Amino acid sequence: MRRCLPKISQLGAFLHEEERLQVDAAITAILALQQRDIHKMWAATFLGPMKTFLSVLESLECLLSFATSLESSKGFPLVRNINELPQSNYGREGLSHITLAGSLLHGMKEIEVWLQTFSPGSRTPIHRHSCEEVFIVLKGNGTLHLASDVHGRYPGHPKVFPIFANSTFIIPVNDVHQVWNTDNNADLQIVVIVSRPPVKVFIYEDWLMPHIAARLKYPYYWDEECFDTPVRDEL
Repeated sequence: MRRCLPKISQLGAFLHEEERLQVDAAITAILALQQRDIHKMWAATFLGPMKTFLSVLESLECLLSFATSLESSKGFPLVRNINELPQSNYGREGLSHITLAGSLLHGMKEIEVWLQTFSPGSRTPIHRHSCEEVFIVLKGNGTLHLASDVHGRYPGHPKVFPIFANSTFIIPVNDVHQVWNTDNNADLQIVVIVSRPPVKVFIYEDWLMPHIAARLKYPYYWDEECFDTPVRDEL
């Protein structure tokens, strides 16, 4: 029995908080029973649960083995060369998108990380999403257009902020925004980190388009290929 417990303790990284607490409580109870001089009748009473728990331990050991091999079974090594990752413009001229860590592609639950490169003059659509977003500018220059009045009927005229290499900025939840590469001679390259993946994006035709008329794009272009069947755009 004690031989099994150290292995089970390694499972913390693969269990949700509630599951981890249940396993810890079960281990504590079993150890407490082992330290007592239990009457035969009590031993008989606990025999069934003990056998069941031992069976669970064996299953958890299998889970540990499976979890450690899961990465290789998906074909994604722990350390990857960004230059060898798939990239596409997804039908948007001037864009190069690489998903560095994705919810649908890599099983990420809390965040998703992209590497995006915009050629001179290219830009994102005017859009918003119900998640937080962090930008890190690796190279190039551009502008951030941001409309923070989410309580109005439409975004309104945005504020314009210059962005540049080694700069970073945060987009609050549901703030309508757009990123432009305003440099005529060089690419704009950024790392984008979003929460709550996969992201649902609402796209605007212009800054005076009502919020209720914005078009929902879900799954977004680079998530579509991860679904078994395509999902249509919704209003």
